[in-house]
Amino acid sequence: QVQLVESGGGLVQPGGSLRLSCAASGFTLGSFYMTWVRQAPGKGLEWVSTINREGGRTDYVDSVKGRFTISRDNAKNTLYLQMNSLKSEGTAVYYCAKGSNRWSVATLPRGQGTQVTVSS
Repeated sequence: QVQLVESGGGLVQPGGSLRLSCAASGFTLGSFYMTWVRQAPGKGLEWVSTINREGGRTDYVDSVKGRFTISRDNAKNTLYLQMNSLKSEGTAVYYCAKGSNRWSVATLPRGQGTQVTVSS
């Protein structure tokens, strides 16, 4: 069965950086687009970024462009999200998800999430 396990979250000051990882199992990572989504306190799921199967094409929500970088290592079955210049509005639970339906992210299989808190 599909299993996605996120890690790397934590407490970081505004302007700081974190690198999230997502270990995938139960399917061949390289056969699927992959996505990061997040859920801020009191809000719904928000699409953050998607990467194609080979890693050569990426897309981001406008609010993180230039600061976040999605990448993947298909040999290691791992997805990453490098987050730089973090802002307080980046506080959320971050999930990796299998697939690429940015308009209906709630339908994508996802992990249990990792908490990112941006605060001084």
